[in-house]
Amino acid sequence: MHADVHHLLHAVASAELRSRAVEFRLPRTSLRTRVGWTLVEVGLRLTAQGRDVAAPRAAAFHPA
Repeated sequence: MHADVHHLLHAVASAELRSRAVEFRLPRTSLRTRVGWTLVEVGLRLTAQGRDVAAPRAAAFHPA
């Protein structure tokens, strides 16, 4: 295959893939938003795990 034809076919195929990929692209959010939601998810997981573990009793605390 001639190099020019190969390059042309590659350019057409890559343009088609780029146009199809736009349909699946998620909207960009700021880093602050993504980190915030990640922290919320981690907090929810920690609190869900905390329900399974027995909480220390308030009566066990003896102030000095």
